[in-house]
Order: sequence, then structure tokens, then C-alpha cells
Amino acid sequence: MTPAKILVVDDDASVRNLIDRFLSKKDEYVVEAAKDGETALECFERLNPDLVILDVNLPDTTGFQLCQQMQEQTGVYVMMLTSRTDEEDVVRGFEKGADDYLTKPFSLVELGARVGAALKRQRTAAPAQSSGLTFGKLVIDPDSRRVTLDGETISLTALEFDLLFFLASHPGRVWRRAELLQEVWDYDYVGDQRVVDVHIGQIRRKIEATLGKLSMIQTVRGVGYKFEAMPPEEQKKTESNGK
Repeated sequence: MTPAKILVVDDDASVRNLIDRFLSKKDEYVVEAAKDGETALECFERLNPDLVILDVNLPDTTGFQLCQQMQEQTGVYVMMLTSRTDEEDVVRGFEKGADDYLTKPFSLVELGARVGAALKRQRTAAPAQSSGLTFGKLVIDPDSRRVTLDGETISLTALEFDLLFFLASHPGRVWRRAELLQEVWDYDYVGDQRVVDVHIGQIRRKIEATLGKLSMIQTVRGVGYKFEAMPPEEQKKTESNGK
């Protein structure tokens, strides 16, 4: 199997080197490291990494800006690192395209588990024999990992796609947040389960802006979320418009 490529970006040499040495011990990883945004972008374009571990605080830019730039180029999986615990920073990171968030100080064992789960999910989320899903104007294609709405491509991060595809693959079923973390994140998330709420909110904003008030991902108060296909009247309207 071809080794997964990982880019570590952190201005703290001790943290950068610690992660580099830890991950480089594994034969299945090829690791490069950068100390600032400029160097990170150069490495990013050359390496085309499968995963970026990205610090929020950098000397020449912010991790938020860098995350957005990288996501716009390839949709790479991004794990943010920060010493901050403020919820607004976590939300901001997800809004810029981050898929996961780890607060310093962190356990290398936990870091390794999250890295492994992220890379496993990327490689197995769209099996060759999988079939696409269509709900009116919304089409979810797991082979190309592409979502279109009324013919227009919707830009989703890797994790947003996985979460949407998973929910849409089980229409009508209610999923608890803990269940979604296990099924989609593929590990027992030790942080705040509201990380699910943030990603659901991002998907809704991207997709439902076109659908208006129609909500396909519905909140089940006190439990979690479920995906509902278009109501029959909306489906009929869509079909008649397409004739």
C-alpha cells in the first residue's frame, strides 16, 4: 500500500518535531513539516498530502486562512491544533473547512488514533461498488465524492461529505450524536459532541440555501439527527418542472 502523506504545520519546533518523529515511526506514513504559512503552501503543492495537521497560530498567517486555502485547492483532510479552548475558535476552524480539532496539550496516542481514523475514512468512504443517491435535485455520488444540487456542484469538506452520505444512506433513521461520531469519525470522540452540530450546520448552510426552508437534515430534539427525503409534494413539483 502506498504510504499516506502527512503535512505538519506548527511554528513551535518542539511540537512540530514531536509529531514528525511520532508519525514517521510508522511505515505507512510519509511526513513533512513546515514552520510557517509560506513554507506550508510550498510543501502542500509539492507533496499533495492526504492529511494536514495545522496549528492555528502561525507567524505569517493564521491556521484558519491556511486551512481555507488548502481546502479550496484539493479538499484535503485538515486537523487543527491549538492551545485555545474557546468554542468560537473551534467553530471558526470548522467553518474554514477543518475536519477535526485537537487542543494542546494532547496525547500522542490520541493524535495517532485520530490520524489513523481520518486516513482510513478517506480511503474507504466511497467503495467501488457503491451507488449514488438522488433526492429530487440533490445528487450524492460516493465514487466521485461529488454533491450536486440542481446541477450545481456543492463544495463540501471530506468530513462533511462523509456525514451527509452516511445520513442520506439511512433516510428516516434517527442517529444520536455519539453514534454519528462512531460511525462517521470512526473513533470514540473524547471532545465535545457538539462537533456534530457544527458540521451539520455547515452542511445545511451549503445545501439548504438553494432549497429555501426545506430541511433534509432534521433535528430530533433531545436525541440527534435524521435525514428525510423530499416530501411527496416537493418531489412532484421537481418532476413537473423538469418536464
